[in-house]
Amino acid sequence: MATQTPAVSENTQSTTDNEFTGGVTHVDHPLVQYHVTKLRDEATAPPEFRNSVRCLAELMAYEATKDLPVAKSRVQTPLAETDGVTIRARVGLVPILRAGLSMVDPVLDLMPTAEVWHLGLYRDEATARPVRYYDKLPVKRPVDVALILDPMLATGGSVSAALTSLREWGVPHVKVLSLIASREGVDVVASQFPEAQIYLCQIDPVLNDQKFIVPGLGDAGDRIFNTVEPE
Repeated sequence: MATQTPAVSENTQSTTDNEFTGGVTHVDHPLVQYHVTKLRDEATAPPEFRNSVRCLAELMAYEATKDLPVAKSRVQTPLAETDGVTIRARVGLVPILRAGLSMVDPVLDLMPTAEVWHLGLYRDEATARPVRYYDKLPVKRPVDVALILDPMLATGGSVSAALTSLREWGVPHVKVLSLIASREGVDVVASQFPEAQIYLCQIDPVLNDQKFIVPGLGDAGDRIFNTVEPE
């Protein structure tokens, strides 16, 4: 079950007629809740953590692609010809390095012909602002639909920087897939980019003094790639 909000009020998501509309969609399902709980648990080891990220990415991609335009096609089964469809849009996956890499393969499993374009952003711990260090988006031929992949949406800075890059590239339809977000970050992104579709598994209420989501799950990149420094 998914519910969509303009920012705070909840309505049932509509994906009829292949229309792209902005808004915030909370992907709510028992399997989503289970895997979010696994991510939150500090006792979850990196292999299990990566598996839950993968499962959530697949569930979110399923919801986020319901409005992709399709074209009719004909295929030959072992017994007869029958009607089918192909995806009509060029889809680009845009993982924000490094944590976003963990969401690429599960989404590619669903859309193996999607393009992958990387954006390198890290947060300056002193200012909590994003610093861009890698951007190889081509000058021409923007994709029709871009999916920004980033497990965490905290202040909204990195996602906003990615959305700015894709807007400058000329991408007409952009979707953000994040596993856990802060209320503050969601409001920032939704207000600055009302045309973007934002898909989330969980919205947490606050950021702490270090701008980490609370209760959150800690540093997603460190837990995915097992780079947590021992205390």
